[in-house]
Amino acid sequence: MSVEFNHTIIHARDSRESAEFLAHVLGLEVGTESFPFIPVATDNGVTLDFATIPAESIVVQHYAFLVSDEKFDAAFTRIQQAGITYYADPQLKQPGQINHHYGGRGLYFTDPAGHGMEIITRPYDSHVHTPTT
Repeated sequence: MSVEFNHTIIHARDSRESAEFLAHVLGLEVGTESFPFIPVATDNGVTLDFATIPAESIVVQHYAFLVSDEKFDAAFTRIQQAGITYYADPQLKQPGQINHHYGGRGLYFTDPAGHGMEIITRPYDSHVHTPTT
């Protein structure tokens, strides 16, 4: 059997709020709660299991999602309609802008627990070219 990433646990102040927030932005479904987790599955089968913990115990993490151009457009529209502040950079210094790295588009935003979320249309290694011999 190959090695595949299956799931991760994301700490939140309110697991339902964070799961619904991300599912809405990405156009995904919130799964059935399996205490203490609220799952959101991505299209490639990876599950993000949101768990409520005390706010002072949350260690902010970064989660990046590779999406098609069509899914980016839909997510970007939902982000704008919801009034979510988005940025072109991970340092959150370029508000209201998107980036065009590697010939694609990307943006950053934070979820209700403060985690850094990123959507990109091209993987970071798409600028790497295999040398021909």
